[in-house]
Amino acid sequence: MNMQTAVNEQDTPDNLSTYLDTLGRLERLHRLLLDVVKDEFERLGLIDINSVQGLLLFNIGEQEVTAGELKSRGYYQGSNVSYNLKKLVESGYMHHEKCAVDRRSVRVRLTEKGRKIREALSEMFARQADGLVSGSTLTEDSLSVVNIHLRVVERYWADQIRYIY
Repeated sequence: MNMQTAVNEQDTPDNLSTYLDTLGRLERLHRLLLDVVKDEFERLGLIDINSVQGLLLFNIGEQEVTAGELKSRGYYQGSNVSYNLKKLVESGYMHHEKCAVDRRSVRVRLTEKGRKIREALSEMFARQADGLVSGSTLTEDSLSVVNIHLRVVERYWADQIRYIY
């Protein structure tokens, strides 16, 4: 059941139906992003990596991080970060080593193979950003306004979690 049909629109105030529409859109956008990444990998002939793993590589970039740090950032709540990191190490996209300070913790960083995936996604995102603006779908200013509003929603939700107790 999608967010819009969860509540009978005739019985709800306008701001609730608009909010539910926004929530549904955010869900669909995330799924579409994963599909776009998957399609790019298929176009490139990459069959040993999935879209969530690709986004992990993209977001890690040149950093060296732990699985705990990735989880705490909240980007991968719907996925098993440890499983995906293990698969990326097995496939040669990431290096891993025990942390010198905390031997229970494992730090990961991209290999050259992982950096190539990150670069491919970076190029795809650049093409898409250019396509949105040059195709008159959005202006750079309107895209900035969307981001401002999304940051406000993000901050509101973070405050809801932080102050629940």
